Amino acid sequence: MKSFEVNFDGLVGPTHNYGGLSYGNVASQSNSQQASNPKEAALQGLAKMKALMDMGFVQGVLAPQERPDVAALRSLGFAGSDAQVIEQAAKQAMPLLVASCSASSMWVANAGTVSPSADTADGRVHFTAANLNCKYHRSIEHPTTSRVLGAMFADAKHFAHHAALPAVAQFGDEGAANHTRFCREYGEAGVEFFVFGRSAFDTRYPAPQKYPARQTLEASQAVARLHGLSDDGVVYAQQNPAVIDQGVFHNDVIAVGNGEVLFYHEDAFQGTEQMLAELHGKLAKRGGNFQSICVPRSKVAVEDAVRSYLFNSQLLNRADGGMLLIVPEECRANPRVWAYLQELTSSGSAVREVKVFDLKQSMQNGGGPACLRLRVALKENELAAVNPGVIMTAPLYGTLTQWVDKHYRDSLRESDLADPQLLLECRAALDELTQILKLGSVYPFQIN
Repeated sequence: MKSFEVNFDGLVGPTHNYGGLSYGNVASQSNSQQASNPKEAALQGLAKMKALMDMGFVQGVLAPQERPDVAALRSLGFAGSDAQVIEQAAKQAMPLLVASCSASSMWVANAGTVSPSADTADGRVHFTAANLNCKYHRSIEHPTTSRVLGAMFADAKHFAHHAALPAVAQFGDEGAANHTRFCREYGEAGVEFFVFGRSAFDTRYPAPQKYPARQTLEASQAVARLHGLSDDGVVYAQQNPAVIDQGVFHNDVIAVGNGEVLFYHEDAFQGTEQMLAELHGKLAKRGGNFQSICVPRSKVAVEDAVRSYLFNSQLLNRADGGMLLIVPEECRANPRVWAYLQELTSSGSAVREVKVFDLKQSMQNGGGPACLRLRVALKENELAAVNPGVIMTAPLYGTLTQWVDKHYRDSLRESDLADPQLLLECRAALDELTQILKLGSVYPFQIN
């Protein structure tokens, strides 16, 4: 039976703005208060989806969230009509209004963790929505994320869904941004690689000193248990706390893997040699030949990796057996990074080709190509059970670009978030989107 790695990209929402909400995310903070262009952001993301579809990859779409989140504001004491809630928040606590308008759900690498059926005890694809409790503006996402994923992967014969972990610091979970799976073939048993920034209970693991470590070892272990993963199919590794303090807020900012290949920076991990040996040994027992590509700090400094998002790239298996790296335009603009990529593709490594995409709108808010997609490995019969409305096709691409042109603003500043009309625009857009993607009622305004 055929198997596929399907990339479900997050559709950028109508309230895409530069609120600078993510402490530890250098790009997010450095571009705070600039005017954003939601329409351009959504169209850039859609262009990437369409390009990958045209290359022969199976591509899906993951819907954005309702923003501003008026229910979240009400839970914090603002009252009255929707318009009054927004007005009060704007006057009394503008940072809370900005947080409630965040379009960060577009980074669906944080939507949850996914384990393919070949790895799980019950032979189903398992999803656990990420609690994202390190940042308030992201912690409010998981209820809607769970409903959207449930509408996309609804067949209980093939798919199992788990609620987010307890929303406490000890179980901070950032989803697939800290999770990678290695395998010989997508439909065969693989090795799931969980990267954590700190341990909540074990003091042997050093913690960063400047920026928070968002993913805990305990959260990763809990997800592995929920998904029914066996010990011989899991490897845990700690992110280097020194690189977290340089702005590497998730592992996918310093490493990316796919198939049998891990592409990582020399300074990415603690105990690198032991980790590589464990990955090699466990994958070998499952028929795979683990390969690692280490980018030395002498060629690409961590600072350059963070600025260019070299590792927040999509590493894709081409039909001819080579690998394709999808990078943002910022990689080509960085002379050291671009020189390294030219060397990499001409050196006989597993990475044969690099393609560049303009994703400036999301990059300025701290997320690149890998942040924008959630990977789901599916067997042929499981892919057939996915809601067909969310699988990208040429007609769907055309419909979605028209939908964006109809509903999205081309400029958004912080002061615009206080406009009650923005909520009405967002709801109208999402109500139409659920019909386009055949999701049913997944948003609070549709349910309540």
